[in-house]
Amino acid sequence: MNKRQSSLLLQSRRGLTLIEIMVVLALLGVLMTVVAVNVMGAFDSGSAQAAGIQMKSIENTLNMYALKNKGKYPTTSEGLDKIAKLLPNNKVPLDPWGNNYQYFSPGTHSDNKFELISYGADGKEGGEEDKADIKSWELE
Repeated sequence: MNKRQSSLLLQSRRGLTLIEIMVVLALLGVLMTVVAVNVMGAFDSGSAQAAGIQMKSIENTLNMYALKNKGKYPTTSEGLDKIAKLLPNNKVPLDPWGNNYQYFSPGTHSDNKFELISYGADGKEGGEEDKADIKSWELE
């Protein structure tokens, strides 16, 4: 290839056309949408799993409290603050959505000595999907 041919080749590919730029931007937009949908779904699922893990930790602490207090758990009116000194940082954690866990003792389902509930992403009783309640007696 001579100097003139290489010069012509360089001149013909100097920049991207408007159509090429628009195609690239459209592809990036589709890619970003797919990634965002998947990340948000994973975040919602992760928050529910985190709530379950926190609830198991609180349950273990409640059981330790009962062992030290002749099998008695804090009453509903005493609440989870009664076990705060046994928890990390000496305080009851909030659920992953920043709400207080609901505590009832004695429990109302089966023969549960206590029950914990997180009202999920909406912070209200009931709901579906990421807004569904997470209940201690339903955790594995």
